[in-house]
Amino acid sequence: MVQALKPLQEAYGIERVDVSTYQATSGAGKSAMEELVNQMQAFFAFKLDESPKERFPHQIALNVIPQIDVFLDNGFTKEEMKMVNETNKILHDTIEVAATCVRVPTLRGHAESVSVTCKKDVDADAAREAIAQGENIVILDDPAHNVYPMPVICVDKNETFVGRIRRDIYRPNMLHMFVVADNLRVGAATNAVRIALKWIEMESE
Repeated sequence: MVQALKPLQEAYGIERVDVSTYQATSGAGKSAMEELVNQMQAFFAFKLDESPKERFPHQIALNVIPQIDVFLDNGFTKEEMKMVNETNKILHDTIEVAATCVRVPTLRGHAESVSVTCKKDVDADAAREAIAQGENIVILDDPAHNVYPMPVICVDKNETFVGRIRRDIYRPNMLHMFVVADNLRVGAATNAVRIALKWIEMESE
C-alpha cells in the first residue's frame, strides 16, 4: 500500500488513509494454507463440519474472517495497528490511518481497498500517472475490459499492482484504488533482498 501512497504523498499530500485488506492464508504460514486446502477438500467430500479449525478462529474455506492477530483495547487488531504505525514510519509523516484487516480464502497475494484523502484536489488521470512513476508499480486499470489487480495476477511477481483508480463522487480531494501484491515476495523475500542491496550500496559510498 505504501508503495502506491508515496507518489500521492509527493504530488498532493495525504491527510488520511482508510483501508480494508484482503489477506491470503499464506500470511499466517504454510499450515494455514494447508488448512484452507484441507477444508476445501472436505467441502467437496461433504465433510466440512469434520475438518479441523486450528490456524484460524473460524472456518476459512468459503468464508472471510475480519480478524488478523489479537484485538487490542481500542477495538482494532494488532495487525491493523501495525498498518497505522508502519505507514507513518515508512512515509515519515503523521497521517491518519484506519485499517480493517480481513483474512480471505486465497493462498497467496494480499489485496487492499484504499481510500486516500489528500490535502489538494485530485484528478484521477493525473493521479494514475503519478502512481505509475512509483518504484516497482504496475498499473492495471482498464475496467471497461475487466482489467484490474487480483491476487492470481501477482503470484511470483516482485511488483505492486494498482488499479480501480477513481476520484470520490463527493469529495474532490479523495481518491480510491485497489492494490495487490504477492505477500511472500513483495511483503517478505523480495523486500528483504531490496533492503540488503540498498544497505550494500550505502556501505560502498
